[in-house]
Amino acid sequence: MSAPLRKKPPRVGDTPAVRRTLLGFVLIVGAFLILAPLLVILYQAFSLGVGVFADTIAHPDTRHAIWLTVLTALIAVPLNTAFGVAAAWAITKFDFWGRRFLIVVIEIPFSVSPIVAGVAYLFVYGLQGVFGPALDAAGIKVMFALPGIVLASMFVTAPFVARELIPLMQAQGRDLEEAATSLGASGWRTFFSVTLPNIRWALLYGVVLCNARVMGEFGAVSVVSGNIRGQTNTLPLHIELLYHDYQTVGAFAAASILTVLAIVTIIAKVLLERQGAGRAGRPALASPAPAAQGKTP
Repeated sequence: MSAPLRKKPPRVGDTPAVRRTLLGFVLIVGAFLILAPLLVILYQAFSLGVGVFADTIAHPDTRHAIWLTVLTALIAVPLNTAFGVAAAWAITKFDFWGRRFLIVVIEIPFSVSPIVAGVAYLFVYGLQGVFGPALDAAGIKVMFALPGIVLASMFVTAPFVARELIPLMQAQGRDLEEAATSLGASGWRTFFSVTLPNIRWALLYGVVLCNARVMGEFGAVSVVSGNIRGQTNTLPLHIELLYHDYQTVGAFAAASILTVLAIVTIIAKVLLERQGAGRAGRPALASPAPAAQGKTP
């Protein structure tokens, strides 16, 4: 006689009452904490009509803030992408002294307040900082200008690409790269033909997150930019100035742009996750069975 099947113990949440309670709790909290503020932003932005919204967006200060935000992203995101790929490659493909220390250094921006980072940059590149007098003598302005904004944005977003790539590249191992090298492929050929195709979805995912954080960064940029209206204000800083000037509708109109960018980022994130999961879970094509030798049809 076969042994009777043992009943599996029930898991937490198996009962319909628990599932419905958890789902309802998540939906209610999400509605009040996430969905409601987004809807209020969009409602307030168009509360005085489309004309006022368009005039606010077309204002020179707003257009300059949008342009500066986009320009900062166009500079900071590619640089951080290159840094993240290089760091992930070094950590996962080579054994060297200080490897763990490099991982800690990459994760420092996650634990340091952005405002603290901005103040630190002031003490390094400001007029009273370590390199400030030499930069000023050479006519190079870093703080309260575009270079300072880019540096601060790069600091807070430095870990995003690397932290997406390191776990994946560690799981993939080094076998493919070592095989390519043994067959005579150069380092660049190995990277573009072997490594990059295997990490492209994680790389794009990290780039999307990095871009979203650059465009929404406030703390570090507010310290190093000087908040000069129409000159060094990114879009988040411009929103704060409009709100402090009691231009509530203008502030919400400018904030709606960041809201749309956030929604686009979420959509891109979901699409990349689906693409990556689809490619990872797609079975390899089976090679056709060789024809039987010595037999005629």
